[in-house]
Amino acid sequence: MRTWGSGDRVALLVHGMLGAASQYHEVGPALAARGYRAVAVDLPGHGDAPRDPGATMDLFVDAVVSVVDTPPALAIGHSLGAIVLSHALPRLRPGRAVYVDVPFAGPSTGPRVSAAELRERFTASRAARTVERLATRPDWSAEDCRVEAEAAARFDVDTAVALERSYVGHAVERPAVPSLVVRADPSRYVSPERARELEEMGFWVRSVPGAGHSVWYGHLDEFMGVLDEWLGAG
Repeated sequence: MRTWGSGDRVALLVHGMLGAASQYHEVGPALAARGYRAVAVDLPGHGDAPRDPGATMDLFVDAVVSVVDTPPALAIGHSLGAIVLSHALPRLRPGRAVYVDVPFAGPSTGPRVSAAELRERFTASRAARTVERLATRPDWSAEDCRVEAEAAARFDVDTAVALERSYVGHAVERPAVPSLVVRADPSRYVSPERARELEEMGFWVRSVPGAGHSVWYGHLDEFMGVLDEWLGAG
């Protein structure tokens, strides 16, 4: 877990698959400068959190809920973290929710992927996330590369496999709290068509041109600008 700032106005930050709380190393201080106590959680099998080869979505939700003792004013989830956040909403009761580059595609209807195939995919993804390889990504800073490579090295494949095998997805309904979706532009995950569908459901949807999946890497000012605009709109 990482914390920036102080006070009772909490912003809860939830990272994505193969990540860690450290991926918010710029967003956390930016939120603290805006008066929040930013709290970033490590999900099971990530960062400093325990591994669990029997992991389920409920376990991931428990991990998120356990780091705050009051409903956060703001909750931000990236990719997998956005999905976990959506499941945690009834218990968290945040004032506002932000979902970063996630399509909320609903339950899977295709054939189930085997544990062996998932393990192979996650192992390959972990091995590919070295500082040297990440340094080829446009706009990423040296610190972005370092924290992502370190998070990947600590990532537990078996925990992720268990989560993927136990989770089939869920249908997204109209947001229960004011909700923003921030997408990369172009995005591999949230197409323009899906963005329009989410807007029709009641989400605000905004894009950050030129950003990658980890939208704020290399685009912190643009990301925070979108957030400021949405928060200022009430």
